[in-house]
Amino acid sequence: MKSVLYSQRLAPYFFILPFLLTLLVFWLVPVGRSVVMSFQEVLYGQSTFIGLDNYERLWRDQVFWTALANSIRYMVLTLLLLVPIPMVLAAIINSRIGSSRIKGFFKASLFVPALTSVVVAGIVFRLMFSETESGLMNQVVAFFGFGPVRWLREDLTGLFALLLLALWRWAGVNTMYFLAGIQAIPNDYYEAASLDGAGKVQQFLHVTLPGLKPTIVYVTTISVYGGLAMFLESFMLYAGNNSPNNQGLTIVGYLYRKGIQENDLGFASAVGVVLLVLVLAINLTQLTATGTFKKESAR
Repeated sequence: MKSVLYSQRLAPYFFILPFLLTLLVFWLVPVGRSVVMSFQEVLYGQSTFIGLDNYERLWRDQVFWTALANSIRYMVLTLLLLVPIPMVLAAIINSRIGSSRIKGFFKASLFVPALTSVVVAGIVFRLMFSETESGLMNQVVAFFGFGPVRWLREDLTGLFALLLLALWRWAGVNTMYFLAGIQAIPNDYYEAASLDGAGKVQQFLHVTLPGLKPTIVYVTTISVYGGLAMFLESFMLYAGNNSPNNQGLTIVGYLYRKGIQENDLGFASAVGVVLLVLVLAINLTQLTATGTFKKESAR
């Protein structure tokens, strides 16, 4: 037994064993169980195999397609916000403009939104986008001579509120990712580019962007998942899972409605399986397109 515990060949497996057990218990087993339940009708502890009936219901359910379209739209728009904006902010922070004390304070403040509870942030943004004239956003538009806006009653303005919440909450975290990636790029590249006459913009396009490719891939991957799995932000902003014309309903919110509120666990499992397949398909496609899975050529 002692020889096994002190074996150098087996030592790496002992170190990864807690991760493998956690992955098995909290991810693989629940996912497998959900796949099985998606082919069943589950009612009060009783399950009956019904084949593809849940998926056929899903195909014909217009509310599901509305929720899916809302999630995909939100995911795409958050990608357009939470990748380029933090990247530019990271480049500005890393530049030599400003004192190091200001930079340190700014970097520390970036984590404050991410540390704030989603529940608290959702309530604050709901008050900000209140329909009353005393709401913060209505005070802003009133300053420019416009009347009160029913922010959360309209589709586009409600989407704007969700995107602003996502930008406030996650822009700082993504900025820190990009900042770490920029600082990992050797300064020799910038010095060589400067000697060749490249300006700041050219250095950013031809040195910083190629060097940030692994960081861009990582941030894009987690942003795709975060966008499609968004639920609590919408739930808190609309004070529940029922928004006007389902404009704030996401695919996870639809899963919650069917599985928790209506106790239709088999159908909700089918929704979860579709979400899992969609996330995997999008991320595997973008990882393949960016060459992440390609083996490095032998030197």
